[in-house]
Amino acid sequence: MQRVYNFSAGPSALPEEVLKKAQSEMLCYGTSGMSVMEMSHRSKDFMSILDSAESSLRELMQVPDNYKVLFLQGGASSQFAMVPLNLMNKNKKADYVNTGAWSKKAIKEAKRYGTVNVIASSEDKTFSYIPELDAATFDKEADYFHITTNNTIYGTRFAELPDTGNVPLVGDMSSDILSKHYDVSKFGLIYAGAQKNLGPAGVTVVIIREDLAGNAMDFTPTMFNYKEHIENGSMYNTPPTFGIYLIGLVLNWLKEQGGVAAIEKTNIDKANTLYNFLDESSLFKSTVAGKDRSVMNIPFVTGNEEVDAKFIKEATAAGFVQLKGHRSVGGMRASIYNAISLEGVQKLVDFMKQFETNNK
Repeated sequence: MQRVYNFSAGPSALPEEVLKKAQSEMLCYGTSGMSVMEMSHRSKDFMSILDSAESSLRELMQVPDNYKVLFLQGGASSQFAMVPLNLMNKNKKADYVNTGAWSKKAIKEAKRYGTVNVIASSEDKTFSYIPELDAATFDKEADYFHITTNNTIYGTRFAELPDTGNVPLVGDMSSDILSKHYDVSKFGLIYAGAQKNLGPAGVTVVIIREDLAGNAMDFTPTMFNYKEHIENGSMYNTPPTFGIYLIGLVLNWLKEQGGVAAIEKTNIDKANTLYNFLDESSLFKSTVAGKDRSVMNIPFVTGNEEVDAKFIKEATAAGFVQLKGHRSVGGMRASIYNAISLEGVQKLVDFMKQFETNNK
Protein backbone atom coordinates (compact mmCIF):
# COMPACT_ATOMS: atom_id res chain seq x y z
CA MET A 1 0.00 0.00 0.00
CA GLN A 2 1.31 3.46 -0.92
CA ARG A 3 1.75 6.17 1.71
CA VAL A 4 -0.74 9.01 1.59
CA TYR A 5 -0.15 12.75 1.70
CA ASN A 6 -0.88 13.38 5.37
CA PHE A 7 -2.00 16.94 6.17
CA SER A 8 -2.97 16.16 9.77
CA ALA A 9 -2.68 18.93 12.35
CA GLY A 10 -1.19 16.49 14.85
CA PRO A 11 -0.03 13.87 15.35
CA SER A 12 1.39 14.78 12.00
CA ALA A 13 3.57 13.42 9.22
CA LEU A 14 7.10 12.38 10.02
CA PRO A 15 9.93 12.39 7.45
CA GLU A 16 10.05 9.07 5.62
CA GLU A 17 13.81 8.92 6.14
CA VAL A 18 13.22 9.05 9.90
CA LEU A 19 10.63 6.28 9.80
CA LYS A 20 12.91 4.08 7.73
CA LYS A 21 15.84 4.69 10.08
CA ALA A 22 13.68 3.80 13.08
CA GLN A 23 12.42 0.73 11.26
CA SER A 24 15.97 -0.45 10.59
CA GLU A 25 16.84 -0.07 14.29
CA MET A 26 13.57 -1.35 15.72
CA LEU A 27 14.85 -4.75 16.82
CA CYS A 28 18.40 -3.73 17.63
CA TYR A 29 19.79 -0.26 18.27
CA GLY A 30 23.49 -0.11 17.48
CA THR A 31 25.34 -2.83 19.38
CA SER A 32 22.91 -2.83 22.31
CA GLY A 33 21.19 -6.06 21.25
CA MET A 34 17.75 -4.56 21.94
CA SER A 35 15.26 -1.94 20.84
CA VAL A 36 15.37 1.57 22.27
CA MET A 37 11.92 0.79 23.69
CA GLU A 38 13.46 -1.98 25.79
CA MET A 39 16.61 -0.38 27.15
CA SER A 40 17.07 1.24 30.53
CA HIS A 41 16.78 5.01 30.52
CA ARG A 42 19.90 5.00 32.71
CA SER A 43 21.96 3.01 30.23
CA LYS A 44 24.89 4.50 28.36
CA ASP A 45 23.09 3.92 25.05
CA PHE A 46 20.03 5.90 26.04
CA MET A 47 22.01 8.64 27.77
CA SER A 48 23.87 9.07 24.49
CA ILE A 49 20.52 9.35 22.65
CA LEU A 50 19.25 11.94 25.12
CA ASP A 51 22.42 14.00 25.05
CA SER A 52 22.51 13.93 21.25
CA ALA A 53 18.88 15.08 20.98
CA GLU A 54 19.53 17.99 23.33
CA SER A 55 22.74 18.94 21.54
CA SER A 56 20.99 18.92 18.14
CA LEU A 57 18.11 21.03 19.43
CA ARG A 58 20.51 23.54 20.95
CA GLU A 59 22.43 23.72 17.69
CA LEU A 60 19.36 24.13 15.46
CA MET A 61 17.65 26.73 17.68
CA GLN A 62 20.88 28.44 18.80
CA VAL A 63 19.88 28.02 22.43
CA PRO A 64 22.04 30.20 24.72
CA ASP A 65 24.06 28.52 27.46
CA ASN A 66 21.95 30.04 30.25
CA TYR A 67 18.87 28.10 29.10
CA LYS A 68 17.99 24.54 30.08
CA VAL A 69 16.38 22.04 27.70
CA LEU A 70 13.90 19.53 29.11
CA PHE A 71 12.12 16.56 27.56
CA LEU A 72 8.93 16.11 29.57
CA GLN A 73 5.54 14.41 29.36
CA GLY A 74 1.96 15.62 29.69
CA GLY A 75 1.75 17.55 26.45
CA ALA A 76 1.63 21.31 26.07
CA SER A 77 -1.60 21.18 28.08
CA SER A 78 0.36 20.34 31.24
CA GLN A 79 2.45 23.42 30.60
CA PHE A 80 -0.68 25.54 30.96
CA ALA A 81 -0.39 24.76 34.69
CA MET A 82 3.39 24.32 35.00
CA VAL A 83 4.10 27.81 33.70
CA PRO A 84 2.06 29.70 36.33
CA LEU A 85 3.01 27.28 39.11
CA ASN A 86 6.68 28.05 38.48
CA LEU A 87 6.64 31.61 37.13
CA MET A 88 3.63 33.36 38.70
CA ASN A 89 5.59 33.57 41.91
CA LYS A 90 6.39 37.23 42.63
CA ASN A 91 3.39 39.45 41.96
CA LYS A 92 0.95 36.61 41.27
CA LYS A 93 -0.17 38.03 37.92
CA ALA A 94 0.54 37.55 34.23
CA ASP A 95 -0.41 38.98 30.82
CA TYR A 96 -1.96 36.70 28.18
CA VAL A 97 -3.00 37.24 24.55
CA ASN A 98 -6.09 35.25 23.57
CA THR A 99 -5.69 34.05 19.99
CA GLY A 100 -7.45 30.70 19.98
CA ALA A 101 -8.61 27.54 21.69
CA TRP A 102 -5.24 26.70 23.22
CA SER A 103 -4.57 30.17 24.61
CA LYS A 104 -8.09 30.11 26.10
CA LYS A 105 -7.24 26.88 27.90
CA ALA A 106 -3.92 28.32 29.06
CA ILE A 107 -5.74 31.39 30.41
CA LYS A 108 -8.32 29.28 32.21
CA GLU A 109 -5.60 27.21 33.89
CA ALA A 110 -3.48 30.20 34.88
CA LYS A 111 -6.46 31.83 36.62
CA ARG A 112 -6.28 29.05 39.22
CA TYR A 113 -2.98 30.46 40.51
CA GLY A 114 -3.14 34.23 40.15
CA THR A 115 -4.53 37.20 38.26
CA VAL A 116 -4.62 36.92 34.49
CA ASN A 117 -4.75 40.10 32.42
CA VAL A 118 -6.03 39.30 28.92
CA ILE A 119 -4.53 42.27 27.13
CA ALA A 120 -6.00 41.47 23.69
CA SER A 121 -8.26 38.93 22.01
CA SER A 122 -9.40 38.01 18.50
CA GLU A 123 -12.35 35.94 19.67
CA ASP A 124 -14.78 38.52 18.23
CA LYS A 125 -13.99 37.25 14.71
CA THR A 126 -13.51 33.55 15.49
CA PHE A 127 -9.76 34.06 16.01
CA SER A 128 -9.23 34.78 12.31
CA TYR A 129 -6.57 37.41 13.01
CA ILE A 130 -3.89 38.39 15.52
CA PRO A 131 -5.03 41.39 17.57
CA GLU A 132 -2.97 44.56 17.61
CA LEU A 133 -1.09 44.89 20.90
CA ASP A 134 -0.84 48.18 22.76
CA ALA A 135 2.30 48.26 24.89
CA ALA A 136 0.58 50.73 27.20
CA THR A 137 -1.67 47.89 28.37
CA PHE A 138 1.25 45.62 29.28
CA ASP A 139 1.67 45.18 33.03
CA LYS A 140 5.29 45.96 33.92
CA GLU A 141 4.81 44.05 37.16
CA ALA A 142 3.52 40.89 35.47
CA ASP A 143 5.49 37.78 36.31
CA TYR A 144 5.42 36.78 32.62
CA PHE A 145 3.70 37.48 29.28
CA HIS A 146 2.20 34.50 27.42
CA ILE A 147 1.53 34.06 23.69
CA THR A 148 0.75 31.15 21.38
CA THR A 149 3.14 31.80 18.51
CA ASN A 150 1.11 29.84 15.95
CA ASN A 151 -2.56 28.90 16.21
CA THR A 152 -3.07 25.42 14.81
CA ILE A 153 -6.86 25.46 14.62
CA TYR A 154 -7.38 28.92 13.17
CA GLY A 155 -4.30 29.28 10.98
CA THR A 156 -2.84 32.48 12.42
CA ARG A 157 0.61 33.35 13.72
CA PHE A 158 2.50 36.20 15.34
CA ALA A 159 4.45 37.80 12.50
CA GLU A 160 6.33 39.86 15.10
CA LEU A 161 6.99 39.13 18.75
CA PRO A 162 5.79 41.64 21.35
CA ASP A 163 8.47 43.60 23.15
CA THR A 164 7.76 42.80 26.79
CA GLY A 165 10.81 44.53 28.26
CA ASN A 166 11.91 42.95 31.53
CA VAL A 167 8.82 40.76 31.74
CA PRO A 168 9.71 37.21 30.58
CA LEU A 169 7.99 36.23 27.33
CA VAL A 170 6.52 32.71 27.37
CA GLY A 171 5.73 31.05 24.06
CA ASP A 172 3.58 28.03 23.33
CA MET A 173 5.46 27.05 20.16
CA SER A 174 3.84 23.66 19.67
CA SER A 175 2.90 24.08 16.02
CA ASP A 176 5.74 26.16 14.60
CA ILE A 177 8.87 25.27 16.56
CA LEU A 178 11.82 24.75 14.16
CA SER A 179 9.74 25.95 11.20
CA LYS A 180 11.51 29.35 11.28
CA HIS A 181 14.24 31.02 13.29
CA TYR A 182 13.20 32.35 16.68
CA ASP A 183 15.63 34.28 18.84
CA VAL A 184 15.44 32.13 21.97
CA SER A 185 16.98 34.93 24.04
CA LYS A 186 13.79 36.97 23.55
CA PHE A 187 11.88 34.34 25.53
CA GLY A 188 12.00 33.42 29.17
CA LEU A 189 10.43 30.05 28.41
CA ILE A 190 9.37 28.11 25.31
CA TYR A 191 7.31 24.94 25.31
CA ALA A 192 6.09 22.68 22.53
CA GLY A 193 4.30 19.40 22.14
CA ALA A 194 6.41 17.22 19.85
CA GLN A 195 3.66 15.82 17.63
CA LYS A 196 3.78 18.45 14.90
CA ASN A 197 7.35 19.39 13.96
CA LEU A 198 9.53 17.53 16.44
CA GLY A 199 8.48 13.89 16.54
CA PRO A 200 5.71 11.65 17.87
CA ALA A 201 3.09 12.44 20.49
CA GLY A 202 4.19 11.85 24.06
CA VAL A 203 7.13 14.23 24.44
CA THR A 204 7.00 17.91 25.37
CA VAL A 205 10.07 20.08 24.93
CA VAL A 206 10.67 22.95 27.36
CA ILE A 207 13.42 25.55 26.96
CA ILE A 208 13.69 27.66 30.11
CA ARG A 209 16.03 30.44 31.19
CA GLU A 210 17.90 29.25 34.27
CA ASP A 211 16.91 32.11 36.55
CA LEU A 212 13.20 31.35 36.08
CA ALA A 213 13.49 27.92 37.70
CA GLY A 214 13.61 27.27 41.42
CA ASN A 215 10.81 29.52 42.67
CA ALA A 216 7.78 27.27 42.26
CA MET A 217 4.75 27.76 44.48
CA ASP A 218 4.91 25.76 47.72
CA PHE A 219 2.10 23.40 46.74
CA THR A 220 3.52 22.64 43.28
CA PRO A 221 3.60 18.87 42.66
CA THR A 222 7.12 17.56 42.24
CA MET A 223 6.38 16.46 38.68
CA PHE A 224 5.33 20.04 37.86
CA ASN A 225 8.46 21.68 39.22
CA TYR A 226 10.96 22.69 36.52
CA LYS A 227 13.82 22.73 39.04
CA GLU A 228 13.30 19.01 39.80
CA HIS A 229 13.47 18.13 36.10
CA ILE A 230 16.53 20.30 35.55
CA GLU A 231 18.39 18.75 38.48
CA ASN A 232 17.52 15.26 37.24
CA GLY A 233 18.36 15.87 33.59
CA SER A 234 14.80 15.21 32.36
CA MET A 235 14.86 11.88 34.20
CA TYR A 236 13.09 12.49 37.50
CA ASN A 237 10.91 9.61 36.34
CA THR A 238 11.24 7.32 33.33
CA PRO A 239 11.17 9.62 30.31
CA PRO A 240 9.41 8.81 27.00
CA THR A 241 12.51 7.08 25.70
CA PHE A 242 11.39 6.04 22.22
CA GLY A 243 9.81 9.43 21.58
CA ILE A 244 13.06 11.19 22.50
CA TYR A 245 14.96 8.81 20.21
CA LEU A 246 12.63 9.74 17.34
CA ILE A 247 13.03 13.45 18.10
CA GLY A 248 16.78 12.94 17.76
CA LEU A 249 16.27 11.36 14.35
CA VAL A 250 14.00 14.22 13.24
CA LEU A 251 16.55 16.79 14.36
CA ASN A 252 19.32 14.97 12.47
CA TRP A 253 17.07 14.93 9.39
CA LEU A 254 16.50 18.66 9.75
CA LYS A 255 20.23 19.28 9.90
CA GLU A 256 20.59 17.25 6.69
CA GLN A 257 18.03 19.55 5.03
CA GLY A 258 20.26 22.53 5.78
CA GLY A 259 18.90 23.49 9.18
CA VAL A 260 16.21 25.95 10.21
CA ALA A 261 17.09 28.62 7.63
CA ALA A 262 16.72 26.15 4.78
CA ILE A 263 13.49 24.61 6.06
CA GLU A 264 12.04 28.10 6.66
CA LYS A 265 12.56 28.95 2.99
CA THR A 266 10.90 25.70 1.93
CA ASN A 267 8.02 26.33 4.32
CA ILE A 268 7.43 29.78 2.86
CA ASP A 269 7.46 28.31 -0.66
CA LYS A 270 4.92 25.68 0.40
CA ALA A 271 2.62 28.21 2.04
CA ASN A 272 2.83 30.61 -0.91
CA THR A 273 1.99 27.79 -3.31
CA LEU A 274 -1.26 27.09 -1.48
CA TYR A 275 -2.15 30.69 -0.55
CA ASN A 276 -1.56 31.94 -4.10
CA PHE A 277 -3.99 29.36 -5.42
CA LEU A 278 -6.57 30.18 -2.74
CA ASP A 279 -6.36 33.89 -3.53
CA GLU A 280 -6.96 33.23 -7.23
CA SER A 281 -9.57 30.48 -6.84
CA SER A 282 -13.23 31.08 -7.60
CA LEU A 283 -14.25 28.17 -5.35
CA PHE A 284 -11.83 27.94 -2.41
CA LYS A 285 -11.19 30.81 -0.01
CA SER A 286 -8.71 31.40 2.81
CA THR A 287 -10.26 32.24 6.18
CA VAL A 288 -7.36 34.30 7.57
CA ALA A 289 -6.29 37.93 7.24
CA GLY A 290 -3.21 38.31 5.04
CA LYS A 291 -0.48 39.49 7.42
CA ASP A 292 -1.50 37.01 10.11
CA ARG A 293 -1.55 33.90 7.94
CA SER A 294 0.16 30.87 9.38
CA VAL A 295 2.86 29.17 7.36
CA MET A 296 2.11 25.85 9.09
CA ASN A 297 -1.71 25.55 9.20
CA ILE A 298 -3.85 26.78 6.33
CA PRO A 299 -7.66 26.68 6.77
CA PHE A 300 -9.89 27.18 3.74
CA VAL A 301 -13.55 26.83 2.76
CA THR A 302 -15.79 26.79 -0.29
CA GLY A 303 -18.68 28.50 1.48
CA ASN A 304 -20.89 25.46 0.97
CA GLU A 305 -20.82 22.65 3.55
CA GLU A 306 -21.97 20.04 1.02
CA VAL A 307 -19.19 20.98 -1.38
CA ASP A 308 -16.70 20.95 1.52
CA ALA A 309 -17.79 17.43 2.43
CA LYS A 310 -17.55 16.31 -1.20
CA PHE A 311 -14.05 17.74 -1.49
CA ILE A 312 -12.85 16.02 1.67
CA LYS A 313 -14.30 12.70 0.51
CA GLU A 314 -12.76 12.89 -2.96
CA ALA A 315 -9.44 14.18 -1.64
CA THR A 316 -9.21 11.28 0.81
CA ALA A 317 -9.92 8.81 -1.98
CA ALA A 318 -7.12 10.40 -3.99
CA GLY A 319 -4.63 10.04 -1.11
CA PHE A 320 -4.82 13.53 0.43
CA VAL A 321 -5.90 12.81 3.98
CA GLN A 322 -6.72 14.63 7.24
CA LEU A 323 -7.93 17.75 5.45
CA LYS A 324 -11.13 18.19 7.43
CA GLY A 325 -11.10 21.42 9.42
CA HIS A 326 -11.36 21.53 13.18
CA ARG A 327 -14.91 21.03 14.45
CA SER A 328 -15.01 24.59 15.81
CA VAL A 329 -14.20 26.10 12.41
CA GLY A 330 -15.42 23.66 9.76
CA GLY A 331 -14.26 23.62 6.18
CA MET A 332 -10.80 22.30 5.45
CA ARG A 333 -7.30 22.74 6.83
CA ALA A 334 -3.96 21.72 5.38
CA SER A 335 -1.21 21.43 7.97
CA ILE A 336 2.08 21.66 6.12
CA TYR A 337 4.70 21.09 8.79
CA ASN A 338 8.39 20.55 8.07
CA ALA A 339 7.97 16.93 6.98
CA ILE A 340 5.49 17.85 4.24
CA SER A 341 7.31 18.34 0.93
CA LEU A 342 6.80 21.15 -1.56
CA GLU A 343 5.92 18.45 -4.07
CA GLY A 344 3.13 17.22 -1.79
CA VAL A 345 1.66 20.71 -1.49
CA GLN A 346 1.84 21.20 -5.26
CA LYS A 347 0.04 17.90 -5.83
CA LEU A 348 -2.69 19.02 -3.42
CA VAL A 349 -3.07 22.29 -5.33
CA ASP A 350 -3.27 20.38 -8.62
CA PHE A 351 -6.04 18.23 -7.15
CA MET A 352 -7.88 21.33 -5.89
CA LYS A 353 -7.67 22.91 -9.35
CA GLN A 354 -9.17 19.80 -10.93
CA PHE A 355 -11.91 19.65 -8.27
CA GLU A 356 -12.73 23.31 -8.95
CA THR A 357 -13.00 22.64 -12.70
CA ASN A 358 -15.30 19.66 -12.07
CA ASN A 359 -17.55 21.57 -9.68
CA LYS A 360 -18.16 24.91 -11.37
